[in-house]
Amino acid sequence: MEPSKVGNMLTHQYVINDPLHQVFNAVNAISVQGYDEQRRVIYWNKGSELLYGYTKEDAIGQKIEELIIPKSMCDLVISAHSDWVEKGIEIPAAEITLCKKNGHEISVFSSHVMFTNQYNNKQMYCIDIDLTDARKAQAQVTLKEKMLETIFEAIPDLFFLMEPNGTICDYHTSNTSDLYVSPSQFIGRNMSDVLPDDVANKFKTHINKSLMQDKITSFDYELAMPSGLLYFEARISHLKKPNQVMVIIRDITEQHKSDQIIRHQAYFDSLTLLPNRFLSLDRLSQILVEAERNDEKAAILFLDLDDFKKVNDSLGHEVGDEILVKSAHRLQQVLRKEDTVGRLGGDEFIILLKGLTDHQDALAVAENLLNLFRQPFKIDHRELILTLSIGVAIYPKDGSCASDLLRSADTAMYQAKALGRNTYSFFTPEMNIVMQRRFEIEEQMRGALERNEFELHFQPQLDVKSASIIGAEALLRWHNPVLGNITPDEFIPIAEHTGLIVAMGEYVIKQALSVLSLWQKSDQKNYTMAVNLSPRQFIDNELIPFIKKVLSDTGTRPTTLELEITEGVLMSGQSYIHDALISINALGIKLSMDDFGTGYSSLSYLRQYPFDVLKIDRSFINGITINKADCDLVKAAIAMSHSLGLTVIAEGVETKEQLQLLERLGCDIVQGYYFSKPIPAVQLLEFSTQIYR
Repeated sequence: MEPSKVGNMLTHQYVINDPLHQVFNAVNAISVQGYDEQRRVIYWNKGSELLYGYTKEDAIGQKIEELIIPKSMCDLVISAHSDWVEKGIEIPAAEITLCKKNGHEISVFSSHVMFTNQYNNKQMYCIDIDLTDARKAQAQVTLKEKMLETIFEAIPDLFFLMEPNGTICDYHTSNTSDLYVSPSQFIGRNMSDVLPDDVANKFKTHINKSLMQDKITSFDYELAMPSGLLYFEARISHLKKPNQVMVIIRDITEQHKSDQIIRHQAYFDSLTLLPNRFLSLDRLSQILVEAERNDEKAAILFLDLDDFKKVNDSLGHEVGDEILVKSAHRLQQVLRKEDTVGRLGGDEFIILLKGLTDHQDALAVAENLLNLFRQPFKIDHRELILTLSIGVAIYPKDGSCASDLLRSADTAMYQAKALGRNTYSFFTPEMNIVMQRRFEIEEQMRGALERNEFELHFQPQLDVKSASIIGAEALLRWHNPVLGNITPDEFIPIAEHTGLIVAMGEYVIKQALSVLSLWQKSDQKNYTMAVNLSPRQFIDNELIPFIKKVLSDTGTRPTTLELEITEGVLMSGQSYIHDALISINALGIKLSMDDFGTGYSSLSYLRQYPFDVLKIDRSFINGITINKADCDLVKAAIAMSHSLGLTVIAEGVETKEQLQLLERLGCDIVQGYYFSKPIPAVQLLEFSTQIYR
């Protein structure tokens, strides 16, 4: 007989409750199967089709062990079914793993019920619930529990569960040595019984804050542990449903130490350990507030070590640093406990005096400092004397705020330098005129290039033997409609300070080479052009590419360009200075040592760098005919330069006698007012046809 017919007969024979089947048929989420005494399927609802993959037609009449029972369970299922049918031993509900039509396993929760129908035949109904989602959820829960367990073990933080009143319920730590006391001493006890009073009070305050504001609160505290004083951060969170408090403790000792180092570096000079500029000015502001409240005077002393740069460059930075450290120690020796000495940077220091009744108090300190620094520094078996220049400003007379007083003291210090150094100077209102002039120049300088206020003048250079012009030096001139003509001695240092010298330097190079190109073509002569380079220009990475481009654009040969370098450019010893000079020399451009004789170590620079020309400073040329020492120095400089293969230029030649003497001494080239003052480009083209004898 066909299986479908057998199924229909079985279904008809074993049906006892059609309404019940209708209910089962309407529920797709639950699998319901019916079996006869021989374990043949007599009922298979839609839920069973969805769960196991067998249709009703596939299942009816088939034995259960041939459908969804794994082979390993067949004997057990047959035996259990037989025991229930024959002996009345019920099959308990359980989680079991069965098979789907595609061979995949599926976990279900299986419940069983036995009926006896009107024909006295027993039939079993199995109700299976798919546990796949539940198992996945359980697996996720288990995974998360493992993850949390792993995280807890990996994180060095301490975790405490507390009641709102501070009673400790539970804890977790990956290292019990991190605990302040053992668990037996704190579980079930209030934290105030365990921790020091100050720490316990912090916890109480922040627990209450967390409960009231319903947000995480945090605070830092310290504890004396067996390993020493440690610093911790506590974060407190309120768990609403159990109405408990979670406290997370983190050891921040290393961070605290790092923060202390950073704070110290932010407020103190790393070399001298004195308060730095930021902290010094902050203390000055506090002193002024106190002075105003108490109707007192205060003073600021601005100190600069005389000739420090000379010592630092000639003896090395290590010696310079040692001098600064020893200077800081000396400054502290003459001050009261309530006064402040700080380092502003370089060789500049600041002293703050509070609670003064008269400016004489500041005068006494200044004189003591001068006397103290007249004693030599003993360094590496040397005795070095570095005196002080001191500028003094008094509150409230010389300024009502920290910045004004600092500026006044700085101005007074420069006045002390002008007086010959190794002295002090009190600020006067007249000094403000100098500073005001500086500010006006700086203000007008911004935008001056764009307004075409600058112009190049050229001072001719003559060959001594032929008395003919061989080149010129380009000199920048500035006429401002507000301030009038401003001398280079005034505006060049300000341009250096503001950084505007870079753009101005590019202007000079571009204009000078344009004039040189025109000049050479006009006279068909191989003239040279000397251009001054400032220290600030060397910091510009575009200096060399810019020079190369202008040379190319103007069609000028590099050998006809001469760049004049002062000793100030070389003093820093920075690698970028050295690299730039080597690059300039490699291009074929001539290098000239400008203002020779005014520095401290010019000879070493001549040996160290590839100079082509040496320019003797005008201060020696002025006295060459009347001062034997000047004459001897110029004579020695010319001889030395020639022995090094250098061309010698004397600048500042103003008389015929000077020219004749320089010719006898063998000087190569001269320039000065005896021949011509610096003149515009148009006059230079006309002037170049003249010859001097």
